[in-house]
Amino acid sequence: MKSIPVVIVTAALGLGVYAFAQNTMGGMDHSQMGATPAKTQAPMAGMAMGAMDMSGLGKLSGKAFDRAFLSMMVPHHQAAVDMARAVLPVSKDATVKVWANAVIRDQNREINEMNALLKTYGGKDAMMAASMMKGMAGMADMVKKAKNPDMAFVEGMLPHHASAIEMANMALQKTPNSKMLPLARNIVTAQAKEMYDFRVWLMKRGM
Repeated sequence: MKSIPVVIVTAALGLGVYAFAQNTMGGMDHSQMGATPAKTQAPMAGMAMGAMDMSGLGKLSGKAFDRAFLSMMVPHHQAAVDMARAVLPVSKDATVKVWANAVIRDQNREINEMNALLKTYGGKDAMMAASMMKGMAGMADMVKKAKNPDMAFVEGMLPHHASAIEMANMALQKTPNSKMLPLARNIVTAQAKEMYDFRVWLMKRGM
């Protein structure tokens, strides 16, 4: 039996996770990002995820796609880092602390990698970056204001990871830059695994 190329495997994995997210979150309606059941959390005010629109990214190709992808993914990663930093001081769960530290470590490393790549494209696409920053607004505050910060972090990271996988899958299909492929693959594989772990954690708590 011939082995299946790893890029195809990882892309398929990410598509599977994204399909799961579509089925459970209303077709990736980011206005639901961070929402939690009433029995565990107060309504998550200030989450402007509905403002995040990736349709423009899907219409691009070549270097224009790469520049837009990187410009969007940097603030997307930064929002995850900020959320992880918010949960660490108030977390009561050792597993959540491990995840938060991993997010800070891994996504900061990828932010540095993406910023270096952006320099080869003449810098960020300011409009795409601003759009993503608007969509990410409120994530850290969501954790800080939650009655159960651990639950808020895990539930908020699920759709956040799903949207990163969606963008990374686009990159696997569209990028002409060989340096972008491993970055996109790593985002898909790492964040799909974390989504699985998050769901297991939630299911053990009846969620």
